[in-house]
Amino acid sequence: MKIQLKFFASVREKLGSSGELLELDGSVKTAQQVRQLLMTRGDMWAEVLAPSRALRMAYNQQMVNGEVQLQDGGELAFFPPVTGG
Repeated sequence: MKIQLKFFASVREKLGSSGELLELDGSVKTAQQVRQLLMTRGDMWAEVLAPSRALRMAYNQQMVNGEVQLQDGGELAFFPPVTGG
């Protein structure tokens, strides 16, 4: 299965990437599992995507929790919470 990853705001800045096409094996099926997989890439990835960090996820442009089931060709985005006033 292949999904498109997108990174926004401070996540993009810290990772030095706005996104990538990611090929997943059959064991990775949820957004949370993708987050965990990406954290294994190393220090900066583990820091930016750490479970202790406030981070939002959207799948196919809909806000989701980590349990959403991914499908081939989907888009998963990571970004920090947004505040305004």
